[in-house]
Amino acid sequence: MGRAIGARAVESGHVVEVVGRDAAKAKDLAAALGGGATAGTFGTAPAGDIVILAVPNASAVPVVAQYGDALAGKVIIDITNPMKADATGLTTPDGTSAAQEIAKAAPASAHVVKAFNTVFGHVLAQGRPLDVLFAGDDARAKASVSAFIESLGLRPLDAGGLEMAHWLEGTGLLMINLARHGVGDFDFALGVSNLP
Repeated sequence: MGRAIGARAVESGHVVEVVGRDAAKAKDLAAALGGGATAGTFGTAPAGDIVILAVPNASAVPVVAQYGDALAGKVIIDITNPMKADATGLTTPDGTSAAQEIAKAAPASAHVVKAFNTVFGHVLAQGRPLDVLFAGDDARAKASVSAFIESLGLRPLDAGGLEMAHWLEGTGLLMINLARHGVGDFDFALGVSNLP
């Protein structure tokens, strides 16, 4: 998913910095993305204003906590889906979400926005115009994420406050189960149709 978002960001003229615990992998991905993408150093302050947290859900809170004040003032986009391995439910309790837990671990001046978790990475990589649902509590952070999504040739759809991240994460779980049972493959996207 990080590769798919990074590729669309490079194609749209954004400056992309790839950071990972494995410096060689980060460097290889930056080279593959091209467009001047660079590899940053894990644990140091990310260069950009928007940080896309493209890690497994179980690693998200520990990574944000480890970065600590290096994320101060940043907009953190959480793309994780906290689901059980068998896709029978979420790993977060009712009334909370992975995004809300990430927000608790982030500096007070950072703002978490849930986004991209309802789009499959390989579908995003196809370059099609898709709907991207997002949720967050800070109006400026949401405006920034909305503009970023739109700049990638995608349609941003605001789902409300960060409490809605629980439902977006549930939508990610629903999509996995639709792929396995109803649709029969992962080559689809959810979207909103405005009816006349």
